[in-house]
Amino acid sequence: MPVKLLSPVRLWAVLILCFGLAHQAFAFEVTDSLGVHQLKAIPKRAVVLDWDLIEQVIELGVTPVGVTNKSGYNTWVAKPLAPKQSVSVGTRYEPNFEAIAALKPDIILISEVQTDLKPLLERLAPVLVYTNFAKDQNHAQIAIKTFQQLATVFGKEQLAKQKLTKLHAHFKELREKLLKHFHGKLPQVCVIRFASTTAIFLPTENAIISYVLQQIGLKGALTQPDARWGIIQKPITYLKNLHSGYVLYLRPFYQESALKKSVLWQALPVVQQHHVLPVRAVWNYGGAMSLKYMADAITDSLLKGAQS
Repeated sequence: MPVKLLSPVRLWAVLILCFGLAHQAFAFEVTDSLGVHQLKAIPKRAVVLDWDLIEQVIELGVTPVGVTNKSGYNTWVAKPLAPKQSVSVGTRYEPNFEAIAALKPDIILISEVQTDLKPLLERLAPVLVYTNFAKDQNHAQIAIKTFQQLATVFGKEQLAKQKLTKLHAHFKELREKLLKHFHGKLPQVCVIRFASTTAIFLPTENAIISYVLQQIGLKGALTQPDARWGIIQKPITYLKNLHSGYVLYLRPFYQESALKKSVLWQALPVVQQHHVLPVRAVWNYGGAMSLKYMADAITDSLLKGAQS
């Protein structure tokens, strides 16, 4: 039976169809806070404009070609440090578009507060947006969800799964250490950040700090209702409502010496009981792995300074 050959026009149409199907096969779906998107390939040249997202991608083993305010990130976030190869491209609120364009990114990651920049950034590369600190969301759970979503973007799903499994196992280890130290009866803990010598920031129910305390078995004291950034400001005298447990304050606080001379401070019951402990500097607006760093810092403070 003779074989019927396709006409040149039909052959060309078939080739175009096959090429299209092959192209689609390489594309894959990713999700950000705005919905589902198609990427043609795993990004290799990411520019990341939010510190939370910078931390997340570095923890996934990705080296962004561009980051915002690199020196500030390394000072305040610190763990993990931004890679030497990552170029600073302006600030989080005023990124340098020329510097970004020069890096020839194939993906740009921004947070919700940077969405005004999205139309301009999309002229340079696809843009993904991640909401991280909303009032009606648990900030730690969103950090974990974003970590998993970014893992899909960069083809790091297995690594993310391994890290999250280790994270929860680590929480359990810290909880057991604290139970042993306090002979099975864990104290209430109020974690604060000083705004000044007369004002403090208290964590809210949806804050990363509250999640971490829960994971390591500690009960948060004076916790406030949900808020956008996970903190509520109160006068320092508000701590008079804490009659037992410990106050842990996050460093840095550059007015510690002045605070110790304050009559208001010295009059607080928790201060008179010597139940105030410093916590080494740790970023409380970070990603999934910053939960571990926060848990480690709180646990170390209690093990070193609290009476067993």
